[in-house]
Amino acid sequence: MLAVEGSGVYRTESGMIFRVSEDIDGHLSVGVLQDARWVEARVGIVGLRVAPGTVRLTPKQVLGLPR
Repeated sequence: MLAVEGSGVYRTESGMIFRVSEDIDGHLSVGVLQDARWVEARVGIVGLRVAPGTVRLTPKQVLGLPR
């Protein structure tokens, strides 16, 4: 079984950037970067974290993104 940390920012092979946040109760929320702003996205996107070609962004890369 593959373990994936709950929160993070990722880039898919096609270039989509998304972030996953896990609250204290374990609930996930997802945002997608569109036109330099974060837009709420469907939770099913979290599965892309383990897709071939998806990479987790480093803290330095995340700092360069809009808040």
